[in-house]
Amino acid sequence: LTKEKPLRSLQDHVIEKPLGTGPFTLFEHKKGAYIHMQKNSYFFGKGQKIGNHLLGPYVDSLLFRIYGTSDVAILALKKGDIDYYWGDIQPGYIKDLKEQVNIDLYFNKKSALYYLGFNLRRAPFNDKVLRQAVATVIDKEFILTRILQNFGTPMHSVVPSGNHFWYNPKVRKYGQGLDHDQRIKLAHEMLKEAGYSWDTPPVTEGGNVVTPSDILLPSGEKMEKFVILTPPADYDPKRAFAGTMVQEWVRELGLPASARPMAFSSLLDTVKGKHEFDAFILGYGKLNLDPDYLRSFFYSKNDKPRGWNMSGYHNPEFDKIARAQMSLIDTGKRKELIWKMQEMILEDIPYLPLYNPHIIEATFNERFTGWVAKVDGIGNVWSMCVVKPAQ
Repeated sequence: LTKEKPLRSLQDHVIEKPLGTGPFTLFEHKKGAYIHMQKNSYFFGKGQKIGNHLLGPYVDSLLFRIYGTSDVAILALKKGDIDYYWGDIQPGYIKDLKEQVNIDLYFNKKSALYYLGFNLRRAPFNDKVLRQAVATVIDKEFILTRILQNFGTPMHSVVPSGNHFWYNPKVRKYGQGLDHDQRIKLAHEMLKEAGYSWDTPPVTEGGNVVTPSDILLPSGEKMEKFVILTPPADYDPKRAFAGTMVQEWVRELGLPASARPMAFSSLLDTVKGKHEFDAFILGYGKLNLDPDYLRSFFYSKNDKPRGWNMSGYHNPEFDKIARAQMSLIDTGKRKELIWKMQEMILEDIPYLPLYNPHIIEATFNERFTGWVAKVDGIGNVWSMCVVKPAQ
């Protein structure tokens, strides 16, 4: 605390021997290779029945091995070198794993949000109508069937639909129920009414959808090329593919878009740290069930370097409601405000929710049993407490 920047010094301090109070504590860690944890003999829950589970742990240690690629990790699982693949298995592996008698697959919902974010601080996405038109042409059914291969759900609000109490089903749902040509025609009308134009518009006077020329801004100037940043395919193929498809869909309106994969750490720094972007596809893989994260993501004061308001959304009315819901004890009244916040976000679209994937996991079933399925998968503290050696 005597240093010039005590908080930064504390944050940067390397913890070599972390303490833990859970069922396991750290024994050894080799960066990029493995984490070895041993049973905590002082674990408070041992022998207690909590949540209908008689807690252990029933194994002496856990070894988390780190693999460079999914292919290598899946092969290790099939060979029995590991007992559990802790991560989201891509749908392409499922058919093969289903044929393995010693592999059990688990499909669980996630409390997650994967979305298209816009930079509201600069052109072209400082125009709400443009953001709404982009939202209209995105085919979420394609994302569900082709990208997620039906292992997930389309998202229409920034609160997952599985969060039944807080989810607002009445938010504006862009393009829902429309086919491809209907989405193009509706988006074209929205943009035309807002002053955008084309030398060759995407919809002819006869109502046919055609390949358009580059879109012209209300000022008459050509729209500058913009970039949709995504994680690379080897990090998350779903988000990378979604970015490519968004690029193609908006080009059908004459928008000069390009999807660009970027190393994940650089992507976060560009979007969250520097705010030097046009649009991006990211996700929150594990949202809290309490929706106060809406305030964090879209509160005006959080629009700062490394702040949570990455899109630069400013709405005094939203800020007022966001502050008010924090102090409400009456859940019914708070629900009304949370629903209103969702409606405002889906009208203004700093983020466009895209999808919520299921989490797909697998275990080697010959040595251990008792995995506990929950929202966000079987890799939870309950599993760590009750998994036992197979009889």
